[in-house]
Amino acid sequence: MTGNSRERLIVQERDRRLLRELAVMRIIDREQAKQVVGFGSTTRANARLVALMRAGLLRRYFVASSAGGKKALYATSEKGALLVGVPYRGLRRPQHQLLVADFTVEHQLAVNDLHCALQYQPIPVPGVTFSRWLAFQQVLTPALRLIPDGYVELRTPAGTLAAFFEVDFGTETLAIWKEKADKYLQLAISGEYARKFGERSFRVLVITHSDRRALSIRKMVGAITKKIFWFAKLADAKRDFFGTIWQRCTGDTREPFLRNTP
Repeated sequence: MTGNSRERLIVQERDRRLLRELAVMRIIDREQAKQVVGFGSTTRANARLVALMRAGLLRRYFVASSAGGKKALYATSEKGALLVGVPYRGLRRPQHQLLVADFTVEHQLAVNDLHCALQYQPIPVPGVTFSRWLAFQQVLTPALRLIPDGYVELRTPAGTLAAFFEVDFGTETLAIWKEKADKYLQLAISGEYARKFGERSFRVLVITHSDRRALSIRKMVGAITKKIFWFAKLADAKRDFFGTIWQRCTGDTREPFLRNTP
């Protein structure tokens, strides 16, 4: 139980799960919280999030909604992080603030959508299950100075399929993308990835807002390597991650993320 005589809250396991997940996802909207906790009711989700906020376990912010008005976002508080023994990764902004044109928050929410699609939604490929998701606050290795947006491992009948995520909002130059491609290629061929993650190979999933942006990055990356990089639009990846939406560095063919297995 937490809170004072006016605001008492019995912390449930689902609350602890949400607080632990916020150490990875950092900030969430209501729909993401519903997936993490398993709420089927929007009313219940809203009520619980507000109760956790009033108990001092969550902090609330607002962004402009596409439908007009404001949409609430939630991050863990120091008290909430301490309760479940996770690092405090809340936003360093005043609570209840309207976050205007905050690309860091917009970017994190997009990464979270992909995380939720893989961990909390059914995988429509027989024999494939979610294994783990990692978020990174520090560089993978001092030599490479590379901080991916996320990392997932899936169990498949053929073994583990691992992938790094790079969600692109068009704010990085192609010169920066060239450096990233070089670093990921070096990670793959140096043996450092296998030593650090215990797997032999990985993909780099580049998620963009448009085919035009994807084409620019594909051409640049394709001049360095034809391997490991896969490309898709954010809207497509959120709607149908395992669908026939993915492109490689060359060619116009789209393919599924995984082939169906017998």
